[in-house]
Amino acid sequence: MNEDHREAPPKNPSSLKVPAVIATGVAAVLALGGLMMWRADRRTNKVALSSRPKPVTVVRAKTAVFRPSRTYIGALEPWVEANVGPQLVSAYVDTVLVRPGAIIKQRDVIATLDCRDSNASTKAIAASARAIDAHQRAIAHEAARTSGMLSGGFVSTNEAELKDSQSAAEMARLESERANLARSSLQVSDCVLRAPFDGEVARRYVDPGAFVRPGNPIVTVVDRRTVRMVADAPEVDFDVVAPETKVIVHVYATNHDFVGTITRRTPSADAETRTVHFEVDIPDPARSIPVGTTGAIQIDVGEPSMATEMPLFAATIRGKKANVFMVDEKGLAHQRVLGIKGEVGGSLYVEASLPSGTPIVAEGRALLEEGDHVQPSEDSESAAEPTGALPAAPSQTPAQATARKI
Repeated sequence: MNEDHREAPPKNPSSLKVPAVIATGVAAVLALGGLMMWRADRRTNKVALSSRPKPVTVVRAKTAVFRPSRTYIGALEPWVEANVGPQLVSAYVDTVLVRPGAIIKQRDVIATLDCRDSNASTKAIAASARAIDAHQRAIAHEAARTSGMLSGGFVSTNEAELKDSQSAAEMARLESERANLARSSLQVSDCVLRAPFDGEVARRYVDPGAFVRPGNPIVTVVDRRTVRMVADAPEVDFDVVAPETKVIVHVYATNHDFVGTITRRTPSADAETRTVHFEVDIPDPARSIPVGTTGAIQIDVGEPSMATEMPLFAATIRGKKANVFMVDEKGLAHQRVLGIKGEVGGSLYVEASLPSGTPIVAEGRALLEEGDHVQPSEDSESAAEPTGALPAAPSQTPAQATARKI
């Protein structure tokens, strides 16, 4: 019996490599995964975050002496101020001889108006007055002669009385024309505008060629040899702003302080705002204070007392209390509630119960609780703002209570 014997085909060497490659890749992936798990396990923090010190920034408390004060925002006004313009005539402006900043003397010519019509009217009225005056004198002489003839019976009584009445009527016409002449002369004088007092030109409103009417100002003249600091205080501070009270006036425009006293105070409060108006006179012969600007008046009230000073941002304020976190020698944070005495600028003044130099948490206190362990770092740039200065901007309301270091 014959059987066909077929030989098996030879195996392809490349087919044997596929399982080896797959096995190698799987082993590599497993090894890499194990390595990553080992590395992640090594980097995992096994310590609870709550047990680690919390980083915070601290500032040092200072011992200071402070005195409460009141600060009122007001305005600096000139001693006198006048708008110079025509009062009787309407005319075109002929010349304006001054500009803002010019120093003028009383009766100096400031501007002139084109008043040719008024001049002509004045001349006509003057001529009419002279004619009436001559006519009246003639009638008066005739009336005198007629009265002399009355005793001799040469004229009747009615004729003499008629001449007297004609003389009186002409005298009345003459007086009326003289009044018109005086009125016209005032109009002519109104065409030359003069300085009402020694001072400076603050504003110039029109130029030559403009048409002005009575009440339209041409320039504004101010006298600031004495400057008035005016302000209003709440009615509850009526006694605080009594005359002769010493004050410190801060001029924002020049950043200068002046020491003075309250010169005058109204005897009653404003019916709408319920505020009391008061003024401080500041002599300024050098005219160095600009008027129409803003200033602040600070008045000390009460008696000086000891206090602890700290930056305002280092405390959480609730009414008259301040919540702060202090750090002890062991690095533990403790919360303290302190009574507030006042604040000024960037400084807060509290009751003097903290020793000077006590570290107070400035940044990071929002995440702190009583007894937390902290890692403090000194904040060298967060020192309190200079005390004793008045507010740096006129955005405060009048009668804001402040405290300052003395």
